[in-house]
Amino acid sequence: MGLVGAGNVAARHADVLAEFPDVRLAAVTDLSLERAAGLAERHGAAVYPHHGDMLERERLDAVYICLPPFAHGPVERAVIEAGLPFFVEKPIAIDLGTAESIAALARSRGVLSAVGHQWRYLDVVQRARELLDGRAVRLALGHWLDKVPPVDWWGRRDGSGGQVVEQAAHVIDLARLLVGEVAAVRAVESEAVAPGGDVAAATVAALRFENGAVGSLAATCLLGWKHRAGLEVYADGLALEISETSLRVFDGDGEPELVEDEGAAKRRVDRAFVDAVLGIGNDVRTDYEDALRTHRVACEIAASAREVAA
Repeated sequence: MGLVGAGNVAARHADVLAEFPDVRLAAVTDLSLERAAGLAERHGAAVYPHHGDMLERERLDAVYICLPPFAHGPVERAVIEAGLPFFVEKPIAIDLGTAESIAALARSRGVLSAVGHQWRYLDVVQRARELLDGRAVRLALGHWLDKVPPVDWWGRRDGSGGQVVEQAAHVIDLARLLVGEVAAVRAVESEAVAPGGDVAAATVAALRFENGAVGSLAATCLLGWKHRAGLEVYADGLALEISETSLRVFDGDGEPELVEDEGAAKRRVDRAFVDAVLGIGNDVRTDYEDALRTHRVACEIAASAREVAA
């Protein structure tokens, strides 16, 4: 496996891959050669100053791409041109055009892909899907109420694309999975911005789904802690509150049921990709094409909010 990027998320994937006996991290590349060297040394991998050098010199089976939103595009194109399967962390781009062009190229070359929407591998999400089987969701309320992450590019639109694109994409993806495809959005954002940047400090969006359901998404980076991130869904006689760690089930019959997630989703998403590369099973739950649909909704929310502000 080759790894493009050596930040915190890349290191997390590297640590998980190191647990698999059938995977070897062969090479790491990052704009910061020092950071790449530190991660590579920890896993016995080679270091390259540029992804092109890595792709040319290493005999890789697949590549992980863990980059900030603004850096996506050239690496994916190079990996696809090399015919290699790739796993890319979300968000898949800072804008819609870049993501659409990469999706088209991957489609034309028939390259295997996976995207890091690991919430799809949560036990509690699987339980929610079972409970909703045969019940149409009528209302969905999403939220991502958090702090500004400690990276210099996050607070700038030209760095992260904004909070909805960079963080709340997880919630949008979950809404698509449990409710259905989004048909229309309308959004507004606050005049206040993140400290030292131009990303809105708060955004609210209204959503209409293709099946007639309606929903909302609220996001803020005003806090000094991660307050809440998740999705509430309402069907006839059933209410579910889903987060990355738990599921609360309300059916009007006594106390709500609390289901705790076992915390294996981040391992499962990597294992599914490795198995797909090896030709074992078919458990990639979000490929690039599917992630593009989530990214499109996030970009539409961001664009709508900017239009209203203008």
